[in-house]
Amino acid sequence: MSQEEIEDLHIEENNELNSEELYERLTLVVDKGQEPLRIDKFLLHKVVNTSRNKIQNAIDNGMVLVNSQKIKSNYKVKPEDQIIFYSDTDPVTYEIIAEELPLNIVFEDDHVLVINKPAGMVVHPGAGNFSGTLINGVAWHLKKQQPDLDESKLPRFGLVHRIDKNTSGLIVLAKSELAAVKLAKQFFDHTVQRKYIALVWGNFDETGGTINGHIARHTRLRKLMDVFPEGDQGKEAITHYRVLENMRYVSLVECVLETGRTHQIRVHMQHIGHSLFNDEIYGGNRILKGTVFTKYKQFVDNCFDICKRQALHAQTLGFIHPETEKEMLFESELAEDLKKVIEKWRGYTSINHFTERP
Repeated sequence: MSQEEIEDLHIEENNELNSEELYERLTLVVDKGQEPLRIDKFLLHKVVNTSRNKIQNAIDNGMVLVNSQKIKSNYKVKPEDQIIFYSDTDPVTYEIIAEELPLNIVFEDDHVLVINKPAGMVVHPGAGNFSGTLINGVAWHLKKQQPDLDESKLPRFGLVHRIDKNTSGLIVLAKSELAAVKLAKQFFDHTVQRKYIALVWGNFDETGGTINGHIARHTRLRKLMDVFPEGDQGKEAITHYRVLENMRYVSLVECVLETGRTHQIRVHMQHIGHSLFNDEIYGGNRILKGTVFTKYKQFVDNCFDICKRQALHAQTLGFIHPETEKEMLFESELAEDLKKVIEKWRGYTSINHFTERP
């Protein structure tokens, strides 16, 4: 794939360039010579891409801790105070236009909204994608329930994490600022259960394993992500995988995310030599395992036509409800294109098991 083609893909997938987790924790230690100063003014000068209103909201919602304690906005920092600030990792905001779009709502109450997102739908508006996103549809849905809803009070209409445009599956949104804070902390603390099903190239000798490699932008192709096993660049990324089924040329695997980095499963699986089937960005859109026979190539091309995107589905999502504090667990069926391509591979390998060379 040429650099120009990669650039074009990432104009379409602009929202995938940031971490799936939309909040990060900033830790600050106040200098020994610091004069007493209101904490909102202190943070305004210390944190980039923020505003006083954003800091005030964070304080009000318990996202700013001093010496592990919640504080009020009139708190004055003291020398050697330890401050933790849960900060939005994506400060760029766009006007959200409510649009009537079909949403597959799995669960909803006054606090959370769980949606089964189809492949091909971008999660939230950004450069190149100002309409037709999941958040445009959620805005319409929530405005029908609350005609006087103040959009500024619920950033991105409660988005606390995201999944790639061409990944199908479950995503949770908050319906209140407090729910957003509590869910965001769960994602940051890695207590949210997230399991994905992926069809990848190649067979495995082992039944499973753990991939631990920092993820950062590729050193040459700056629109791609890459793995840095020594941890000298990027952020720590951990993926646990379990092989569900070997199908000679491809395998079905379950991936459990411990962290939520950009394209984590896609780049981790490529790193261990098992690119996702038909992953155009990470090399899975060409034959990586199989025979030299023409009929085999035709078969693979037919599979690509059935599943026109990376074969990845967010199947399981579990979290603690922000209000009731009860454990919530949701599972979704595989998307139809994934079901069809998996069955096609099962049939092919069963029929041709003794007639073709690997």
